[in-house]
Formats: sequence, structure tokens, C-alpha cells
Amino acid sequence: MPCFNASLVLAGRVAFVAAISLTTAQSPANPRAPADAVYVNAYVYAVDARESVQEALALRDGRIAYVGSNAGARALAGSATRVVDVQQHLLMPGLVDGHMHPLDGGTVLLKCNLNYERLTVAQMRSRIQACLDQTQAAEPDKWLEVVNWFREAMLPNGVATTRVTLDTLKTRRPILVMSSFGHTALVNTRALQLAKITASTPDPLGGRIERESSGAPSGILEDAAFEKVTAILPKASPAEDLKAAAAALDAMRKQGVTTFLDAMATPQTLAAFAGAERQGGLTARAHFAVLITPEQGRDPKQAVATARALARKYDQGEARAQPGITVRNIKLFMDGVITAPACTGAMLSPYFANVGTAAQPRWAPGKSRGPDVYFPASVLHPLLIEAARAGLEPHMHADGDRAVREALDGVAALRKVFPGSAIRAAIAHDEIVDPADFPRYQQLDAIPVLSFQWEKPAPDTIDGAQDYLGPQRFKYLEPAGYLAAAGARIAYGSDWPVDPLNEWFALKVAVTRENDPAAGEKYAGRLSSDTGLTLPAAIRAITANSSYELHAEHEVGSLEVGKLADFIVLDRNVFRIPAQQVADVKVLLTVVGGKAVYGAAPFAVAN
Repeated sequence: MPCFNASLVLAGRVAFVAAISLTTAQSPANPRAPADAVYVNAYVYAVDARESVQEALALRDGRIAYVGSNAGARALAGSATRVVDVQQHLLMPGLVDGHMHPLDGGTVLLKCNLNYERLTVAQMRSRIQACLDQTQAAEPDKWLEVVNWFREAMLPNGVATTRVTLDTLKTRRPILVMSSFGHTALVNTRALQLAKITASTPDPLGGRIERESSGAPSGILEDAAFEKVTAILPKASPAEDLKAAAAALDAMRKQGVTTFLDAMATPQTLAAFAGAERQGGLTARAHFAVLITPEQGRDPKQAVATARALARKYDQGEARAQPGITVRNIKLFMDGVITAPACTGAMLSPYFANVGTAAQPRWAPGKSRGPDVYFPASVLHPLLIEAARAGLEPHMHADGDRAVREALDGVAALRKVFPGSAIRAAIAHDEIVDPADFPRYQQLDAIPVLSFQWEKPAPDTIDGAQDYLGPQRFKYLEPAGYLAAAGARIAYGSDWPVDPLNEWFALKVAVTRENDPAAGEKYAGRLSSDTGLTLPAAIRAITANSSYELHAEHEVGSLEVGKLADFIVLDRNVFRIPAQQVADVKVLLTVVGGKAVYGAAPFAVAN
């Protein structure tokens, strides 16, 4: 496969981007040739600098040759040009999802799945027992992996689950139950024994083993603590990974996703999507942020060398019409999650604790500020600079306000060596940000990559956060509007499969800060004091801004002459309906590099 040009990598990201820009700034080859296709009679929302609305597009060689009037597009048509009547539907840039875990997303479709549902302990056990009963041939030694456990929404609120929850099931098999948030695992005693996790096992760097009063592990493992379990799980075969990648890509194209970032890339995930690309099944532009663990980060040169080796193996160079693979980011976890019962987000001041009773709660600051950040400044700063020198850009998970501040401090150290936007730096989630840090995003050109679907009243934000954060912090929970007002360039990432892949519900929440009415009266109304985003700002976040995050804004994210022909057609005009109805949008057509990769009536046969 094509890979990084070594001289460009050593020269840093500036030279790399400059080389790309020289290519993409030019108009498509042979501008007088007839267009390959024209799309007319559309409401073309370009997401350009003027947020212009046009009528038509013309495509040539997988790029946009014209954006403007119907007459102008038709003038470029020749005898072989395909003319598509868009029938006044809204046509806009393809979605650029700036943070997801696509192989996991495809894989969970194939496993014992709790489907993010609110469950009692009894219901949870019943669902898992049903999976065991359906796979009796796997007794007694094959692992059962259970996914999409919405731990934060268990009923009643705050109910504890331990290894005993699983030990009473009718099985001898080892069981791993993964929280949908991806930061907590629940395992049974058999699994603890196989992983050799005992009372004497120390908490790993960047993780926590929850313990019983005796010191024995309870079965709850946070972050790096469950790596001892996942390390002994049977690995999926390449064929199984390829099947999961295909399922993920199918889900994405139906949602209108034409570019994505795998925000925790490993050799396994890269190999799976490279296999899809070799078979011609890669239907979205695939960017990968190579995971560097806290332990690996202690040796920055070796960590970066490992990431660069994967880049050399898989990165396919400059973008072309056919979707390809890009490996130019690293992923760092600064902390865990802010919600109870985990409370592993790193906070500037302590979480609140109930110092009253269950019947008469009284919440006051407790003793825990969560864990120390997983990458302290002495490790983070040299690691970011070393990565930047290798042409790799950081993508940092930070949920709590202390983790966010440490990440911003890291970007500030990076900017002293790489000023301006030569190196793009992204901070994902940003669920709690101290108001003093709001303006720093713009000052440092640090990009908050937000998961809009969390910005609503829900079990995780109300039951699992409101009391634990205290009123002052809660009013800034999920601060998209505050960050936008402070000038931050907000990008969007679904974090799928932490949540179902539903980009249009997320965009609706970004604007309304409201849950689905079906969630019930308890979760009605708006979340916190944040004003939310305008619809144009939310759309820009999932197109132009997330393209900027991925250093791909010269190629995708808006509909402009010379850019790649990545766009979608919707079943309704989102600017002419109430914001609440944006959640109901259906994609009718997804086009990547000028080729239709998904179509529904009346565009099902468009190619």
C-alpha cells in the first residue's frame, strides 16, 4: 500500500499539508470536458464560508466541477453525462464523524446485546441468561461477551452490580459485560480467575479495580483495569473483523457518513478496514487515531515510533475519489467518565456525595476528585511534541474539567513549538469545562469534538451527574453553546457504539437540548443552562469543522469546486421544519467521490 513520504513526515505536518494543498487547490483536470454527472433541481446547502444555497452540482472525475444554477450545471452536460433530478430535496456535504469506534460498532451488532436499555438487575440477568441458553454448545469454557450495558441507567438509580450478579447465572462460562460508555467492565468470578485478578493485584496505571470490604475484586473494572481480561479473550478472526467492518460501513452510509475518524485505532482495526478497502468495500473515507496507552506514553519516542510504523504500513497518502485510509493521529485517554457510579472523570474540585440518607439525601462536596490524569504534564507535553515532529496530530479524550485543563495545557506547550494550525489538536467530549477555560480553545486552536446526543436530560446526565457534580458545575454540563460563544471551532463525533449511530437525533439534540418525548416526563425539558447551537452551527460541526479537525478541509466538508464529490440527499429540508423533527430525517442518497454508495427511493438506482 502507499504510505507516508518519509521526508514529509520528518519535516512535520506543515510540509505534509502544504504538499496536499498544492494538489487540492487546483481545479479538476480538463475543466472543458463534459461533466460525468449533474444534479439539478436541488436545495444545495454548500456549508461554504457564505453558507450559500444553490440549485445544482456538476461532477467530473470524482470531484465537484461546478456549484450554482441549474442552467450552469446543464451547460456542462454532454451526451454521456448522467443528469439526476433531485426533486427539490436538500443536498448537502456528506457527514464527517470526527470520533467513533467503527469496528466495535460493527462487532456489537453480532454479540449478546443489552441495547442501551434501562434494566433492573433481575432484567439484566434474565437477558444475559437468555444469551447463555441460546449458546449452550459453548459450555463450559467459551467466553460470553455482553455489550451495550447502560450501567448509568440501571434501575433503581445507583443500584450496584458485582461479580455475584453474574455468578448466580446458570453457567460455568467466563463472562465479560461491557458498559456502553466503554470505560467499565463487569466480570464474573471465573473471568477474574482466568485473568489472575486477585486481592493482591494492584490498580494499573490509568485504571481501577473496585474492591469488596475484604479487598477482593468486586467484578467491576474501570478503564485500564479490564485490559487484563480483554488480553485473554479469544481474538476475532480476520474474517470476523472484516464482517464487522462491513456492517459498520453499511450503518454509516445509511446515516450519510462519508468520512470518519476511528478514535482508538489498533493494528486489528486498521487491518479490518484495510481488508475492506482491498475488496472494494470501503464506502467512507477512513481516518485512524492510533491508541497510545498511559504506560506506552512513558516512552514517547518508542510510542511515536510504533504509531509511525502503523502509518507507514496503512496510510495511503493524499485523498482521491475512491475512499482510502489515513493514519495521521494519535489517541490519548486523559481520564474516564464523569457520571456515577464510575466517577472516573478527573475533576478540579471533588465530586459531591450524599451525606444524608437515601430517603432524605443531602449532597455536599466529598473527598474524591476522580483519578489523577492518565497522562501527567511531564509525560503529555514531550509526547505531544514528539508526535508532532513525526507529523502525527493529537486526539485526546477528556471528560472532567481537570482533564480538559491538562489537555489544554498540553496544547499550549505544543503551540510553543508548533504555532498556529500546523498541527491540529482535538479534545474529545469536554463534558465539564471550567468557564475560565472556555476562551482557551480559540486561543490555542484546540478543537472540542462533542457528542451532541449527550446534551439532553437522560439517566446519565440527570441521575448519574446532576447531584454528583453540584449545581455550579451542572449548569455548564455539555457546554456546546458556551464554547461556541467563546469562539471555539466545535466539531462533532458520535462516539458510536457508546450510543446508537443516529447522527440526526444528535443534531436535533444539539439545537434543542431535549430528549425524545418517549423518554418520559422525568427527562423532559432542556439540559442545563447552555443555549445549545443553531442548526447551521450544528451542521457545520459535523461537516466543515470536523473536516478541519481531520486536516481534510481542503478535500471534504463543503460543496466547492475542486473538492471531492462527497454529498448526501435528505428526505426533508431541515431548514423548513421544527428542530425537533430533525431527529426523523432519513438519508435518500449517499455519494462518495462521485459514486453512489447508498440510495433509497427515488434514488435507489442512482450510480
